Amino acid sequence: QFLCGIKFNFHLLLPLGFNEISNINKLAHKNNLQTIADIKLNDIGNTNKVTLENLWKIGFDAVIVNPIMGHTALKKLVEMAHAKNKGIIALCHMSAPEAKLSYDMKVNIGNSKTPIPLYQLFLKSSISTKVDGVIVGATYPEIIKYCNKKTKGSLNIYSPGIGTQGGNIKKVLDAGSNFLIVGRSILNAKNPVNVAREFQKLSISE
Repeated sequence: QFLCGIKFNFHLLLPLGFNEISNINKLAHKNNLQTIADIKLNDIGNTNKVTLENLWKIGFDAVIVNPIMGHTALKKLVEMAHAKNKGIIALCHMSAPEAKLSYDMKVNIGNSKTPIPLYQLFLKSSISTKVDGVIVGATYPEIIKYCNKKTKGSLNIYSPGIGTQGGNIKKVLDAGSNFLIVGRSILNAKNPVNVAREFQKLSISE
């Protein structure tokens, strides 16, 4: 009622077995919820392929990947996912404060003499490979706004960092985010349902 999907981070998946994860995904789908495996996949082609195949097999609808693997590898993942009617979400910028040290780092593309922030390179790759969405932390609304402008609404923007990390719902939605990712604020609450309800009210009112 208050959620449209569930994102599972690596540390939540590791203690579980194949059947347990599969059953969770089935329960989510029974309640019309999409499930996302947040493993920030980034490896060689064969490893990526086997990983995706197993994640699809246990019922996930989409996987979050790290574009630092390179344009060709990212495009291959998108093609593999779309062939199975699944989704790929690319990590453009994280929500943690220290993320600026890496994602805002200036890099040169090809022969260009004008360096750009790493997250902009990731966004360019995400757009050209036709991923299904991008992750941009709710704690960086100005970057969300930049990504929204560049994608012209062609990619969904998912923003983690609402609540515990300080992301502001109004700023994030005004900047262009399509989906708010809320974790610990709900999971660690004494009454998770009430907290989820309040976040939903804020999202609608804003």
